[in-house]
Amino acid sequence: MISLHRLNGDEMTLNAELILTVEATPDTHIQTVDRRQFLVLESVEEVVTAVVEYRRMVHGGQHLTAALTA
Repeated sequence: MISLHRLNGDEMTLNAELILTVEATPDTHIQTVDRRQFLVLESVEEVVTAVVEYRRMVHGGQHLTAALTA
């Protein structure tokens, strides 16, 4: 899950695995695989960075290490 902000500033959490497309229109527009659409304050680059960090954490096993040391 990644944290983003709607255009009104409200924080939202989105399952990064469901993102289909991210584009600037000029607001950042996210479409999910189930065709839901979101406009967010973060730039395309920020969304991509958040997804990459999420995937590194999940697929790199860091979440398991953190859970074991907590």
